[in-house]
Amino acid sequence: MPSAPTRTAATENFPVGSWLIAPALRPVVAAYYQVARTADDIADDPSLSAESKITLLDRIDATLAGSSDDDTAAAMLRDTFRARGLAIEHARHLLQAFKADAVNRPCRSWSDLLAYCRFSAAPVGRFLLELHGEARSTWPAGDALCSALQILNHLQDCQSDWRDLQRLYIPGDWLREAGFDPAVLLEPAMSPALRGVFDRVLDGVDRLNQIAATLPRQITNRRLRMEVTAIVFISSRLAARLRRGDPLAGRVVLSVFEKAGALLVGALCGWRR
Repeated sequence: MPSAPTRTAATENFPVGSWLIAPALRPVVAAYYQVARTADDIADDPSLSAESKITLLDRIDATLAGSSDDDTAAAMLRDTFRARGLAIEHARHLLQAFKADAVNRPCRSWSDLLAYCRFSAAPVGRFLLELHGEARSTWPAGDALCSALQILNHLQDCQSDWRDLQRLYIPGDWLREAGFDPAVLLEPAMSPALRGVFDRVLDGVDRLNQIAATLPRQITNRRLRMEVTAIVFISSRLAARLRRGDPLAGRVVLSVFEKAGALLVGALCGWRR
């Protein structure tokens, strides 16, 4: 197992279980995040073979499914989900994406990327919406928001993903159309042609963000509505920042103050439906 997490709740693009979430629900969010983080770190561990990664991920999945108790954190999450009547698929679907990461399944197209996000990102939003008792009709906008955030994270980490893991989340066909192979991501800065590929990805993110912008109005739980309003704001701001920034020259991020400001915006704008 990885010795230390590669990312923590504090370094995510989105707030994880922030003060806007009801205190009674924060432990459930934290338990879900712990299992997801552990599985993600397994998939990203360069010291493990693909076969070892799949074995460890299968162990977590078997625990979530109820056929074993090998993973303590997964067993606690499974029992919590059962007690609250939540669908364990929201956790198990994530493992399908991590297994794809473990074997470095290539991203051949924009459709491939969206299909990957269906398992790597959408389950997180669906879990939070179900936890708060929201209708399934909120899922499409929630899926769009989670997918946008996932793709933005891939753009931020594109260089280290290829350098350290030989993993590509930029649509391969778009790179080839521009005359590149993935090694171009190791350059110290973007060329104008590569900038065009990234902007094409960001065009797709903008379309997802337009759908995501409808989500706060659909949410009935006030605290969740405030949280989601903040996350929608963060996603839009980060997409704009990546339009101007160069993730090959340095990781493009929002500052702690910008994230705090987004939470304040969420609290103020999300108070009213």
